[in-house]
Amino acid sequence: MKELTLKKLAAWCGGDVDPAWENVKVTGTQIDSRLVREGDLFIAIPGEKVDGHDFLAKAREAGAAAALVSRRMDDPLPQILVLDTVLAYGDIARSYREEAAVDVVAITGSVGKTTTKEMIACVLAGKYRVSKTQGNHNNNLGLPITILEMPADTQEAVLELGMNHFGEMHYLTEIAKPNVVVITNIGTMHIEHLGTREGILKAKLEIMDGIQPDGIAVFNGDEPLLWNLREGKHKRIYFGIENDQCDVVAEDVKQMDGGVYFIARGLGQRFHVYVPQEGQHTVYNALAAIAVGLLRGVSPDSIQYQLGIFHNTGMRQRIFEENGFTIIEDCYNAGPESMEAALKVLKEHKAEGRRIAVLGDMLELGSRTMAEHYRVGRLAAQAAQLVLAYGKDSQRIITGAITGGMSAKCAVHYDSQEEMASSLKRLARPGDVLLFKGSRGMRMEKVLEMFLADEKA
Repeated sequence: MKELTLKKLAAWCGGDVDPAWENVKVTGTQIDSRLVREGDLFIAIPGEKVDGHDFLAKAREAGAAAALVSRRMDDPLPQILVLDTVLAYGDIARSYREEAAVDVVAITGSVGKTTTKEMIACVLAGKYRVSKTQGNHNNNLGLPITILEMPADTQEAVLELGMNHFGEMHYLTEIAKPNVVVITNIGTMHIEHLGTREGILKAKLEIMDGIQPDGIAVFNGDEPLLWNLREGKHKRIYFGIENDQCDVVAEDVKQMDGGVYFIARGLGQRFHVYVPQEGQHTVYNALAAIAVGLLRGVSPDSIQYQLGIFHNTGMRQRIFEENGFTIIEDCYNAGPESMEAALKVLKEHKAEGRRIAVLGDMLELGSRTMAEHYRVGRLAAQAAQLVLAYGKDSQRIITGAITGGMSAKCAVHYDSQEEMASSLKRLARPGDVLLFKGSRGMRMEKVLEMFLADEKA
C-alpha cells in the first residue's frame, strides 16, 4: 500500500480525526492486532466474541501508526472515528482502488472461482505485474485487505468475490469497480439462502452493478442461465466446451500425463494448451483464463507457457503419490457440481488397484440436501469400488451408492473422522486411488492426515 495520511483516509471514509493527527502517515492496514506491522492502520472490528477496540494497546505496541475506531478510545494511538469500522474500511478500499492505475478482473461463480482466479492471475503474469486475492479473502473484510495490500506498481488486480445472500455481491463489486467480470457457472451452493438456481443467478449478476462503463463480461456459455444473457449493456465474451457458438472454445480435449490437453480457439487465435491438472472442470477454468488473457493482450505463446506451469493452491484439487497410493486431495469445499467433477476425475484416473471415494457432507443445500447427497452416492457407485462417507447428511450418499448397484459391504458410513481414517487404513491397498472431498466445514483433510500419519507410523 502506498503511504497515506490520516487526513486523506478520514476524507475517504467520512471519519473524524483530531487536527493534531492529520499528518500521521500509514503504510498498510490490519484487522488482527497479532499481525500488525510497523506503520499499519489498525482496523478495530467489533465481533461477537471479541472487540478489536480492546486491542488498541497491543496494536500500538506492535507498531501501528493509527487506528480506525467506532468509539473514541483512551489510548495515545492516533485514531479516526467513524460510525461503522467495517463500512469505513470498505470506503477506504473503494477510494484507494479508484485512485490506483490498475485494471481489475473480478471473478465469481458457484464452483471453481478460486482456481479460475489463480489461473487468470497466472496467465496475466505473463505480461503484467499482478496482484490477486490471497486465500479466501473474498468477503466484506477480505476484499479491502486485498485491495489495500496491492503493491504500488500493480497493473492487474485479480479479485475473487464471494457471497451467501442477496446484496452482498453488490456491495463488493461497488468497491472493486471491475474492468472485466467473470462468472464461472451457476450451481447450487448457497441455495439454502437464495432459494433457486435462478435466485443464485440473480445474486451472482449483482457483480455487474459495479462494472466499468467500458467493462467486459466473460461468462460460461455452456450454462444455459448465462447463455440466455447474451444481450446486455456491456460486451459479453462466452467460453465453453459443448457450445460451439461460444467466443472461446476447447476442441479435441484429452486427459493425459496427469493433466488436460486441448486446442483453444477464439478471438482470432487457435493454439494448443496443456494444463497440469486433471478434469473437465480444469478445461473450463483454463478457458476463462484464456479469454481474459486474450482480452488483455497476452500472447497465445505466453498463455500456453503460463498454463503449462500452473500449480493450484491450498487444498484445491491436488494429485500426488504417497506410500504407494494415489491421492486426489480436493478438501477445500464441495457442492453437487464440484463433487460430480471430482468423482469424474476419480473415475477417469488410471488405477493399478481400486478407486476409493472418501466423502463428507455438502453444506448449505437447504431443501435439496437429501436429494443431492443421494445423487452423489449414485455417481460415486459408478466412479469407485469403495465409498466411505462421513457426516450426518452423508448417510444418503451411502443409500445412493447402494441403490446405484454397490454392495453394502463396499459403501460404509462413519460417525467420526477417527473411525473413518482407521477403517481406511485397513481397507486401502497400494495401487489404490483415493479421492478425499467434502465441504469446508467437514475438514476432510483431517481424515487424509490421519490416514497418511497411520501409514507412516
